[in-house]
Amino acid sequence: MKFISWNVNGIRACVQKGFMDFFKEADADIFCLQETKMQEGQLVLDLPEYHQYWNSAVKKGYSGTAIFTKKEPLSVTYGLGIEEHDQEGRVITLEFEDFYFITVYTPNSQSELARLDYRMTWEDAFLAYLKKLEETKPVIFCGDLNVAHKEIDLKNPKTNRKNAGFTDEERAKFSALLDAGFIDTYRYFYPDKEGIYSWWSYRFKAREKNAGWRIDYFCTSKALESRLEDAKILTNVFGSDHCPVELDFK
Repeated sequence: MKFISWNVNGIRACVQKGFMDFFKEADADIFCLQETKMQEGQLVLDLPEYHQYWNSAVKKGYSGTAIFTKKEPLSVTYGLGIEEHDQEGRVITLEFEDFYFITVYTPNSQSELARLDYRMTWEDAFLAYLKKLEETKPVIFCGDLNVAHKEIDLKNPKTNRKNAGFTDEERAKFSALLDAGFIDTYRYFYPDKEGIYSWWSYRFKAREKNAGWRIDYFCTSKALESRLEDAKILTNVFGSDHCPVELDFK
């Protein structure tokens, strides 16, 4: 099975930049989007083989997620079930026979860390949500987690130490998630691989210079370890300031 996750930074813009060509070529079993930036009805994607699930933010043109899946899930849930966290369309959960599959767009701590406190609250709520699901069956989750975990995960760790996405607080929350029994699948396969990133600023020709961050992930419950085949970061795919990430799964 092939799973793909992509922060498209506005699906309507991404469609103008070749999204459908990549989507068809990828032929994923499950394809997830983050930062769709649209309300229901603003775009109709013709994906005949796929069931489509969208979760839009209350605020227009902001945040939002989607999942397209070839196999119909047993159930679909939107959000975490906590009103404070469910206004921005950040989570969709699909239930299948032997696992839950989640796409998530983690809140950005923003400039001057204006939202760091909220982000910390969110992180605790999201981990609690994952652990609750795990009581029933294992979990796969993917998306833009808005954190580069280790220094190897971004080009300029020294100068970004106190910036959103690389604060000690955010990195500690990701460590706690792994300690709670989840696998960062890319590092599982490529523990020492350097210079592979999933997001580049639109400024300063960052992508040309490969001055990027690895902030897009596939993570799974430890119980699914034997089914992991490979994890990829598709750096040659354009159309957003992020590139897609992939998990190959038995």
